[in-house]
Amino acid sequence: MTRDAYADRCEDLFALGGFTEARKAAEAGLAELGPDPVLYRWLGLAHAAEDDDDHDADAEAAYEAGLAQWPDDLGLLVSYLELCLRADTWSYPGRAARVERLKERIAVLAPAGSPEAARVDAALGWAGRGYWQDVRRRTAAATADRAASTSHADDVAEALARGGGRAPAHPEDLRAVEVAAALELLDGPGRAPLRLVVRHRAAAYATALLLAIATNKALVLSGAVSYSVWGWIWFVPLLLAESRLRQARRLARERVIAATAARHAAAPEAGQAPAG
Repeated sequence: MTRDAYADRCEDLFALGGFTEARKAAEAGLAELGPDPVLYRWLGLAHAAEDDDDHDADAEAAYEAGLAQWPDDLGLLVSYLELCLRADTWSYPGRAARVERLKERIAVLAPAGSPEAARVDAALGWAGRGYWQDVRRRTAAATADRAASTSHADDVAEALARGGGRAPAHPEDLRAVEVAAALELLDGPGRAPLRLVVRHRAAAYATALLLAIATNKALVLSGAVSYSVWGWIWFVPLLLAESRLRQARRLARERVIAATAARHAAAPEAGQAPAG
């Protein structure tokens, strides 16, 4: 398997959030092909993406191993810079202290206007952001996630209206696999109420709200309680349905990552098949 093939495999898995699988691919490439700056970079990125102290240490080790042999590799230098910019100056003063040295080296190697220089500027902007920039970033991420969840629910509702049962056109089509996983998790006679909730999501929320208010008010007026929250139990089926949809998205991502890894693993075998 070539370096480019391993790099493509790492890139595809990383884009899907398969950081463990991307690390395995990079490690397999390094074991087969020997030291390589691109594979060291992917190994470091896949560790750093976990946003964990132990993984950050492993990412640093990967970058340093690569830079020991390719000290002028911009991909490694910029990735290492991004890692050091994230470091807490109190907990990891050595890592944070490397920022200036890395910036100076990159400035020599990356001329103004180059893609590498633009990436350095983006990394420095990330490091210098303030509290409100963090709030806006988290708000934008939450908004995007809610939009994706709503889109997924709409896709599942449409599939249920058609009768479901349609297999995804391609095992790496994430949106289709998400729908297939949801139909699988909502299947069965005992889950009919959940399917009904998903098919009529907006109406279900409105009905549950009205029933919750009416139930609480009825319990208080009856004198049974002075204050009631029992009416909110009407939202339990909705919460269960939402939980199934979230589970389906996680399951679908795992399946797509596995399918992507399997495709890349099978590619060398296909290339080695005898002609004719």
